[in-house]
Amino acid sequence: MEQFQVRTDLALEARERFEEDVEIRGVSVEEQYDEIRDIRVTKVCIESENGAKAMGKPVGTYITLEAPKLSEPDKDYHREVSEALADCLHELLGTEEEKAVLVVGLGNREVTPDALGPEVVGNLRITRHLIREYGKAAFEKKKVHLVSGIVPGVMAQTGMETLEIVRGVAEETRPDVIVVIDALAARSSKRLNRTIQISDAGIHPGSGVGNHRHSLTRETIGVPVIAVGVPTVVDAATIVYDAVRDRTAVPPGLNTMFVTPKDIDETIKSLSFTISEALNLVLS
Repeated sequence: MEQFQVRTDLALEARERFEEDVEIRGVSVEEQYDEIRDIRVTKVCIESENGAKAMGKPVGTYITLEAPKLSEPDKDYHREVSEALADCLHELLGTEEEKAVLVVGLGNREVTPDALGPEVVGNLRITRHLIREYGKAAFEKKKVHLVSGIVPGVMAQTGMETLEIVRGVAEETRPDVIVVIDALAARSSKRLNRTIQISDAGIHPGSGVGNHRHSLTRETIGVPVIAVGVPTVVDAATIVYDAVRDRTAVPPGLNTMFVTPKDIDETIKSLSFTISEALNLVLS
């Protein structure tokens, strides 16, 4: 594809650029399929710099949960997805011991496909202020996680890099781990609003749509950063190429355009509840 660059935030799609039987040194893949719930979980581990270079992704673990009916308004199915997502989050967060967790909702609340992060934070069960005021006794539990949340907005609204805001909040509140929620870009329209990616490699805001901002990672903030994202847009040029399989038929201007489903408003609301419920399950 010489006339445009295929953009994706999903490590699973980066792996699919290679033939299935091609072994990439420094990259391992594990897959599990729950036939009853129709949920496929794929773990891509990028273990070396060689693997990172081949994949175009930082070293780390990327867990992708694919749920074909996730875009449908089925509350029972969304509950099952929340439970499966909670298991994946538990694996990366390690919540056996009490933790102070800062949840960051990235994105622009005024732009619906980019509003996932703010919507998730709005549905979270926040506990830090209650524990600081009344102690653990208020929850009648032996183990209580301190959960706080922030929606930093975007640079056009604040005049500040997201990293500056999050790093400042982290220095003041001293969380043990940060969970960042963001909308992603996918390579395939089939994965729009049907896929959730969790990674311990942090996040690079805007990279999937060519709008690179400073990364939110352990190296830049000083604490572990777990990223949770759902692809809500796909590159328009990719859709055209997939339809005609002809590079020359793709107008150059399309590589700056992104497509999202027409029911994105309701889908974002539904997905935000699914993700926040998973976090509430893990951190309750």
